[in-house]
Amino acid sequence: MTTHDNKPAIRAFLAQYFGEHRLADDADIFATGLVNSLFVMQLVLFVEGEFGMAVEDDDLEMANFSSVDAIDALITRKRSVAVSR
Repeated sequence: MTTHDNKPAIRAFLAQYFGEHRLADDADIFATGLVNSLFVMQLVLFVEGEFGMAVEDDDLEMANFSSVDAIDALITRKRSVAVSR
């Protein structure tokens, strides 16, 4: 199975909102205080558009979007489910 490196695209998207503020891949995006609820919607739309997948209601948990690592894990999980179907 081919592994995808999703993190550069995720980091590039987040850089639009965080500018010079550097986040570690495991840092909690929401703990920074630099984002709002509109950002969350944009983040979900980014994941759907960039990675060609639907974010289902069950996926809409803060834990799935709280860090670069968490977003990457969500994408990887959804891709593996799609492949196994």
